[in-house]
Amino acid sequence: MKTIRRLIYGEILVAVAFVLLAFLSLFFFFDFVEELPSLGKPSPLNPDLVYDLPRALLYVGLLMPSRVYELLPIAVLIGTVFVLARLAQGSEYTILRTSGLGPWRALRTLLGLGSVFVALTFALGDYVAPLADRSAQLLKANFQGRISLGQTGAWLKERQTYSSFSVNVGAMTPQGGLDKVRIFEFDNQGFLVSTLQAQSGQIENDDSWTLNQVQRREFDTAGLASARITSSQLDTLRWPSSITAEMVSVALLKPERMRTTDLYAYIQHLEANGQTAQRYQIEFWRKVFYPLSCLVMVVLALPFAYLHFRSGGITGYVFGGVMAGISFFLLNNVFGYIGNLNQWQPWLAAASPAMIYSVISLGAFGWLVLRR
Repeated sequence: MKTIRRLIYGEILVAVAFVLLAFLSLFFFFDFVEELPSLGKPSPLNPDLVYDLPRALLYVGLLMPSRVYELLPIAVLIGTVFVLARLAQGSEYTILRTSGLGPWRALRTLLGLGSVFVALTFALGDYVAPLADRSAQLLKANFQGRISLGQTGAWLKERQTYSSFSVNVGAMTPQGGLDKVRIFEFDNQGFLVSTLQAQSGQIENDDSWTLNQVQRREFDTAGLASARITSSQLDTLRWPSSITAEMVSVALLKPERMRTTDLYAYIQHLEANGQTAQRYQIEFWRKVFYPLSCLVMVVLALPFAYLHFRSGGITGYVFGGVMAGISFFLLNNVFGYIGNLNQWQPWLAAASPAMIYSVISLGAFGWLVLRR
């Protein structure tokens, strides 16, 4: 069995690597084309620093670990389907079956290889890709001047003893500085107490923010009929807060680009401050279940080894496997949006596509292999 396992594993690893390389080449080209309009533009922070071709290639290269993480399960499906279908077409798989490779042993063999891909996908998604994405963002921010999330920035919330605060950070500089900060203070009854706008700021190590060029407005609502507004201008202001630089950077990143531990910590912060964490909870469980999709892919590919191929018929089956993989990832995204809109249990919204395709895969395996 070691010889059979070595043969199957070697063939599948080579095929998966080839498919993955083809996809990465395509996405590298598309990402590089998107960077072409930015070539030659100087940095707003340093006019002598120009976004040139080597830096654009480095930026696109730093995006590749995330691409590998996204593409690895579908590459596993395509590579495994191709290898098993080719072995079946050349009657090699029939010889392997007569040599002792029964259906359940074949399933265990593929699940063993799938576990290797699961570990690789988890390591990429939780360690390599977030670090590379952060480096890419910092590289790009040196030429854009900031890290931002759309035009509205990031919203955070914090509860203190006598007040609650809604905080909006427009952007974050590569050095960790804050840009266009707005803070809204509410009392325990939910009435607006004050607003604060700062052009820039810095998060200190002593659980405080140092804000610069501050415009502050205070609302005296002791008597609603005679509410007064007091305005003041301050050069600097120290604002006590437990919101750390890591929380702000996490809020400015897309959830799918975060580490699992960062997502979990951010979810705890949102729940502690009474904010909706549904979107981040779904992304957390998707990060947990996504590597397991490699197991779904190898199980989905196994029935192709038991099909009877005519000459040249392998192409259609491989194309069918590709479509099945694409439909899985489309369903995975759709369930995420539907679960967020309908307030499903986050783990259910994240795990449903994998469970559906696992049932389909095992059903096809039982019908093609065990019954026939």
